[in-house]
Amino acid sequence: MQKPHLIEFPKLGASDIGYISVGEANGLIPFTVERTFWTYFTPESIVRGRHAHHATEQVLIAVAGRIIVTTEMPDGEISTFVLESPHVGVYVPPNAWHTMQYSHTAVQLVFASTRYNEQDYIRQYENFRQVWGHK
Repeated sequence: MQKPHLIEFPKLGASDIGYISVGEANGLIPFTVERTFWTYFTPESIVRGRHAHHATEQVLIAVAGRIIVTTEMPDGEISTFVLESPHVGVYVPPNAWHTMQYSHTAVQLVFASTRYNEQDYIRQYENFRQVWGHK
């Protein structure tokens, strides 16, 4: 079972001309991307996410601002990732409960392994604990 972990994408360029980072199929993203979405203008007081997935894998990137991502694995292991650079993302496996809290200026880019399917979501924490074998 894969665990959440940081992925550092190439940072090509220089401060005087700017930078580009690239994620390619069969590269640093450990799955084929089926869906891409982004979130923005999220108030700092809001915690988003609060769910897990049965099948979907994701890579989350703060292309602007700061995002604090907290994950919990089925064995109870909790990890916190602070995303503040547009060339660093966090891999979130399908069985990880996760939350995100944003700075006001944060823009989050997400690459997902599946198209949207409501049945793939576990939205109640108690259900997450039951699905993954904890009481």
